[in-house]
Amino acid sequence: MSSDFESYEQDFGTITAEITNKIGRIPKLSGEEKTQLVLNVDKQLEEVRELLEQMDLEVREIPVQSRAMYNSRLKSYKQEMEKLEKDFKRSRIAYSDEVRNELLGDDASSSENQRAHLLDNTEKLERSSRRLEAGYQISVETAHQRRAREGEREMYRQQIG
Repeated sequence: MSSDFESYEQDFGTITAEITNKIGRIPKLSGEEKTQLVLNVDKQLEEVRELLEQMDLEVREIPVQSRAMYNSRLKSYKQEMEKLEKDFKRSRIAYSDEVRNELLGDDASSSENQRAHLLDNTEKLERSSRRLEAGYQISVETAHQRRAREGEREMYRQQIG
C-alpha cells in the first residue's frame, strides 16, 4: 500500500511544481491568456485536493507501526497545499487590482500624487498633535501655578487673620 502512497507523492510533486510555475506567471499576463491560466491552476488545485484525499485513505490502510511516518508526510503536503492556495489567492488579487486600475484609469502618477498628498496630511496632523500637546502642557502648568498662588494667598490670610 505504501507504493500507492509514494505514487501519489510523485504526482503531488509534479502537479504542485506546475502550479507554482503558473502562479508565478499569472501577474505577468493579461486578458484571456491570464483568465485561462487562472482557470487551469484552479483545476489543478482541485486535482491536488483529490490526491490528498487519496493519500489520506492510503494512510488509514497502512499498518499502525508505519502510519505515523506517513501521517507526518501527509500533514506537510497539506501545509504545502494551503501555501499554494494562499499564493494563488494573492496572484488573483493582484490580477483583480490590475483590472480595477484599468477600469478606473488609475495610473502611476495618480498614485504618486495620492501618496504625496497622504504624506503632507500626515505631517500636518503630526504638527497639529504637537501643538495640542504643547497647549495642554501649558494649561496644566497654568492650573498648577494658579492653585499654588491660591494656596499661598490662603496661607497669608490665615497668618494675618
